[in-house]
Amino acid sequence: MTPTLTILMVLTSHSMVGDTGKHTGVWFEELATPYYEFVDAGAKVEIVSIDGGNVPIDPASLKPAGENPPDVERFLNDTAAMGKIKQSGNVSHVNAGDYDAIFLPGGHGTMWDLPTSTALSHLLSDAWAKGKVLGAVCHGPAGLVNVRDTDGKSVVAGRRVAGFSDSEERAAGLDKAVPFLLETRLRELGAKYERGPDFTSFAVTDGRLVTGQNPQSSQATAHSLLEAIRNNKQ
Repeated sequence: MTPTLTILMVLTSHSMVGDTGKHTGVWFEELATPYYEFVDAGAKVEIVSIDGGNVPIDPASLKPAGENPPDVERFLNDTAAMGKIKQSGNVSHVNAGDYDAIFLPGGHGTMWDLPTSTALSHLLSDAWAKGKVLGAVCHGPAGLVNVRDTDGKSVVAGRRVAGFSDSEERAAGLDKAVPFLLETRLRELGAKYERGPDFTSFAVTDGRLVTGQNPQSSQATAHSLLEAIRNNKQ
């Protein structure tokens, strides 16, 4: 019998876009689509957040009932799944060794609390040292900027990486509001940043590191993460 895959999803706890007065959080589709990609593949999925407790959802990522993408509707009507984000665990209370992979969904909230969380950077650095797979989509790669490998180098340095592009941030009108531009930061860290056209699906795998560019990339990124886990177990 094939052992069950175990995947940890780490979500933002940050709910405001700087001092703009706009609310943010996790982008719901980037949570829901990977979640069901993993669950439907037979994986056990746990969800934690930076602060624990109720996870903020970006209001722009939710429409009235019946008008959302299928996976978002499925998640909203899934009592167990909704319970996981209403009472999420705290990222500081998990052990990297318990999981095959750790996945970071996006949403603008991630730009503030994922890079500044020492608990998250320690968890991801430990996971990488233990040979685990790391994945992130859209703004989720912001959680990788302070992650180090066993040599003390940035985990993205010299590796192929995708993430929300600077031109997409400008198109979203938030390039002046975010703490930094993600594409620019990844390049500064030595990543081999790759991208597709704005707001089209693009995901890249470099060994145990799997990243996607934008919300449209969430399914491709999740699918690639599962492939990377299987390859890593061979």
